[in-house]
Amino acid sequence: MARMGFFDVENRYAALDAKHDPLVKINAVVPWEAFRSRLENVWRKPPDKRKSNAGCKPWDAIVMFKAIILCALYNLSDDQVEYQMRDRLSFVRFLGLALEDKVPDAKTVWLYREQLSQAGLWRPCLRISTAI
Repeated sequence: MARMGFFDVENRYAALDAKHDPLVKINAVVPWEAFRSRLENVWRKPPDKRKSNAGCKPWDAIVMFKAIILCALYNLSDDQVEYQMRDRLSFVRFLGLALEDKVPDAKTVWLYREQLSQAGLWRPCLRISTAI
């Protein structure tokens, strides 16, 4: 198997663009950063509520929100969205990750959805995903 060259990833992205990847259009029109403060309030515990600073650092709130959007857009289970985030170049680009970056696992996606639900934000998220 040949190693990837310097421009191979860019060429693959260009090929996706030529096929009109809908996720690129979504990224262009949705102001993701406008959701950040509200999503971080759900996803990150305040420092005084944390038991310690040990453990994995939390995922970026926008990455997690986009993972939830992917689940809704493509009717994917948590396990399936984890697999697709690892496998599909278009998903990796939509999430704003590099090919070598880790992706959230299925349990993390499930936990994030549960926290959105407990905060009363799950239904608004569904409305956003159906509007897209």
